[in-house]
Formats: sequence, C-alpha cells, structure tokens
Amino acid sequence: MSKSPGSENGYVLEEQVGHLLRRAHQRATSIFLGEFGNGHPTPTQWAALVKLGDHGALSQNRLGRMTAMDPATVQGVIRRLVERRLIARRADRADRRRSVLTLTPAGRDLVAAHRAAAARISDATLEPLSARQRAQFLDLLKRLG
Repeated sequence: MSKSPGSENGYVLEEQVGHLLRRAHQRATSIFLGEFGNGHPTPTQWAALVKLGDHGALSQNRLGRMTAMDPATVQGVIRRLVERRLIARRADRADRRRSVLTLTPAGRDLVAAHRAAAARISDATLEPLSARQRAQFLDLLKRLG
C-alpha cells in the first residue's frame, strides 16, 4: 500500500479542514448555481437580498456584518444589485454620510419567488448526511463561524 505524499510528516491535504471546507463550499455553490441558473443572484448577492428582505432597510455596514462580507465585497455586491434594480440605495436621513439599502419591488419578488429553491439547495447540499448528522454538522459550523 502506498503512502499519501506528505503523510510521513502528518500533513495530508485531503484531511485538512480548509481543504474539506472548500470542497463542501464548492458543492454548495454548484448546487446553488444549478438551482438558480445564470442571470440570477450569486450566493453572496442572495445573502444580501435575503437579509434585506428579513430586516428591511439596513446600512451597507450593517448588511456586511450580517452577511459576513468584508467592506470591499459588500460594496461590489451592492453595486451589482443596484445596477440590476433589485435594491435601492439612499442617503440616511440621520447621517448623510451613510447609505440605507432596501429591496425594490423586483427584489422583494425575487426573494419571495426563490426562498423555497434556497431551502432545496440546503437540503441537496446536506443530502449525504442523516437528519442527526445534519443538525450536528450545522451546529459545529455555527461554532466555527
């Protein structure tokens, strides 16, 4: 039986948490894109849309924190969603330096129409796991995040 390269020093890439999380993320993204298709939001855009749908008007900073996006990423996501007319941006009345983001009617319709698909994506991603394993896995991921 041949050894895996690197196994003599205890480091095997295929057993590393970062590699395994990336592979799981690739699976989830592939399923997401298969369900949503081209021309629909990316996973990060979908996260922003859902949070705006759940919470109403949010500052760009708050939306970034709620979706775990760094400022540069959330700025690009917001720009693309504004261009697609799925969200609207206006100056905050209390602090003109801050932007307030809201879903447009098209954004609300998109979120409402695709929530069930988003749930199917999670189910399909976790399909190899039993119900108990799913709950445990999600709990562990929450602890890591």
